[in-house]
Amino acid sequence: MKVAFKTLGCKLNYSETSSISREFIKKGFQKVSFNETSDIYIINTCSVTQNADKEFKYLVNKVKKSNPDSSVVAIGCYAQLKPKKISNIPGVDLVIGADKKFEVLNYLNIDNKENKRIHSCEINSVNFFKSSFSLGERTRSFLKVQDGCDYKCTYCTIPLARGKSRSGEILKLVENAKYLVSNGIKEIVLTGVNIGDYGIFDAKSNKRESNFLELMTHFNKINDLERIRISSIEPNLLNDDIIEFVTNSKKFVNHFHIPLQSGSDKILKLMKRRYLSDLYKSRVNKIKDLMPYCCIGVDVIVGFPGETENDFKDTFNFLENLDISYLHVFSYSDRDNTESNTFIEKLPGKIKSERSKILRDLSLKKKKIFYKKNMNTVRPVLFESKNHDGYIFGYTDNYIRVKSVWSNELVDKIIDCKLIEIDDDLVVRVKTKTNVTKALHR
Repeated sequence: MKVAFKTLGCKLNYSETSSISREFIKKGFQKVSFNETSDIYIINTCSVTQNADKEFKYLVNKVKKSNPDSSVVAIGCYAQLKPKKISNIPGVDLVIGADKKFEVLNYLNIDNKENKRIHSCEINSVNFFKSSFSLGERTRSFLKVQDGCDYKCTYCTIPLARGKSRSGEILKLVENAKYLVSNGIKEIVLTGVNIGDYGIFDAKSNKRESNFLELMTHFNKINDLERIRISSIEPNLLNDDIIEFVTNSKKFVNHFHIPLQSGSDKILKLMKRRYLSDLYKSRVNKIKDLMPYCCIGVDVIVGFPGETENDFKDTFNFLENLDISYLHVFSYSDRDNTESNTFIEKLPGKIKSERSKILRDLSLKKKKIFYKKNMNTVRPVLFESKNHDGYIFGYTDNYIRVKSVWSNELVDKIIDCKLIEIDDDLVVRVKTKTNVTKALHR
């Protein structure tokens, strides 16, 4: 039987989809592309934005046209939050909640379909950590180290979809990382919902036995693991010790993705974020003082209820004057069962679109400035495996997208390269260096 997978949303979802797909392969299923005709389509859903909801419906309609007799299975955050709603979408055959998504095989009954089967759960009952990692699909591997979140941001459904914060045991996570290295993985991306909150608690003493820095220390000692990247970390959890550790590490790359959401302290308070703009600024300045060439990515939400023109200007001015490298811009959308959904001062879609475009333009400007700063430096590049019309692509340690003339000798290798030219598509042309003194700037 053929099975196809599609992941919507974050790297964490991607790591989980990959782990689930390997279980199908072990049972003799043939994994095919989601664009191919398949017997089973499994969609790992996202609940962050309304666009993710719409994309799910589009995908279901698309695969049912391709194979009307196929079975469509919904797992992930949207499936956990809205099991009945999602089961009523024409074409959906099976909806599986957060407690059972790693056991999809146990709930499939292809020969005797029962229409609109739902296996859901109370999210508070999900108190276990299930390890997952990606392997075989990309040059890098996404390794889940933490799940769930105890924060109560007023716009966010993630605690409702994934439950309370919980973490994997260090020794087990290290074991998984070593397995990935033995399978040729050069770079591991540590993923989670709130990885800065990583920690194992002793049930008797109710005290934290470990933290994220301790986890980093163990990963830093893994032989033959060449690069480790932190996917995203909250600014209030990104302390000086972590920044200094990355600065001095030969494995952890100089790239941070730090959610901001707003540069207006008024809006940050309405969002119930756990920091204000001054703390965020201090984190960025600390990083840049120690690692001038470090890449810093930022999440920001526009159009939050109550965001005035002056609030948006505060956000724009804050970001414009901050030494960051790129933005991920999201337009606020109401989500059921969130506090912000009850806020009265909602903004029209037109205003949100305008503000989103302004920040996307700023992101483009920031990325160009960052890339220009790196011109004529030599950086280690992890090249990928696909031939794109005679070019091979990859990423520098500090997350600059680059390309070089195709060569089999570069595939899945980390090579020192000189950054020489920025193309119109914001991909940097590089020249591989064979006899060059390393000039790496952290």
